[in-house]
Amino acid sequence: MTAAKTSPARGTASGGGSGGGGAGGGSGGGGGGGEASRDGGSARRGARSPAGAQCMQPQPGCSDFSPGILDSVATVGTGTFGRVVLVQDRRSKGFFALKSMRIVDLIRLKQQQHVHNEKEVLMEVNHPFIVKLYWTWHDERCLFMLMEFVPGGELFTYLRSRGKFGNDTSMFFSAEIICALEYLHSKDIVYRDLKPENILLDREGHVKLTDFGFAKKVIDRTCTLCGTPEYLAPEIIQGKGHGLAVDWWALGVLIFEMLSGYPPFFDDNPFGIYQKVLAAKLNFPRHLDFYVKDLIKKLLVVDKTKRLGNLRGGADDVKKHRWFRSVDWDVVPQRRLKPSIVPKVSHEGDSSNFDTYPDEKRKKEPAVSPKDVEIFKNF
Repeated sequence: MTAAKTSPARGTASGGGSGGGGAGGGSGGGGGGGEASRDGGSARRGARSPAGAQCMQPQPGCSDFSPGILDSVATVGTGTFGRVVLVQDRRSKGFFALKSMRIVDLIRLKQQQHVHNEKEVLMEVNHPFIVKLYWTWHDERCLFMLMEFVPGGELFTYLRSRGKFGNDTSMFFSAEIICALEYLHSKDIVYRDLKPENILLDREGHVKLTDFGFAKKVIDRTCTLCGTPEYLAPEIIQGKGHGLAVDWWALGVLIFEMLSGYPPFFDDNPFGIYQKVLAAKLNFPRHLDFYVKDLIKKLLVVDKTKRLGNLRGGADDVKKHRWFRSVDWDVVPQRRLKPSIVPKVSHEGDSSNFDTYPDEKRKKEPAVSPKDVEIFKNF
């Protein structure tokens, strides 16, 4: 786990996800750096972009991008379906995160809908704390997503190295994440995968949510079991249908983990975790602030109709909580809060804040049938 108390390495609940990966500066998982979430996509060295790629969010350094040559710089994430590679456009010299996913694995693990959801959600959103998607395309072997590279690395890495965060640091990250969740929910999008591994830091220390493989537009409720066991809300485990409220539960888990160094519910196996989540018994470390304990208790309420964030006041109820009494919410989305952690980034394409992966020779992915390629014709 992330720190002091031992907890098994986090996996993903059934239901899959297109796999972390992504953006950095694009991110990995997210922005500014490389997207490096635990389920990355696969990118090939010197991959040539096929014609017909779609541009999602053109901006300086990307607006004139056309299918061309991308040089691989470093792998910044790997996972079930492939990998995420930091790439550089030979002409503009701009850096991006290229997430590639093997079609054969996506189909085998029934992740077709998740990867389509990820693209649709990222095409719709535009927020300072969410990683940007610039291009998508596919060939007969892989799906590709070109995203911003977010060079600061994962919040998980900083939490693991420090053991736990202080009150002010946790409050800073929580405030920016709340603004991102509020924005997503305003568009009826549930994120469903909030955890330190999916939060990237840009070079200034601001957050970028990444890995939207579990995100979905939800008008009423959905019933898919997906997410990370330690962060699953009770209603997901119970299979009764869930909605936006699951993100507020996950926020409560995240705040607890940032301040404690371990999640409130963990066990040696997922089913043990599920039992503890449903019991929702909290054992707080003694050093936690009174107000933050009160906030966590109000977020980790099993009855979603009584959960803070899911009440009539929505996100405003969370923002008005006493723990955030020193936060000026008007300046948060303007990125004007002073970051508590400023990553060491020497240049735009610096991948040193991500794990190092062996420079292996990758075998050519197997081509899939025209029928299988047809599933992703609009990707």
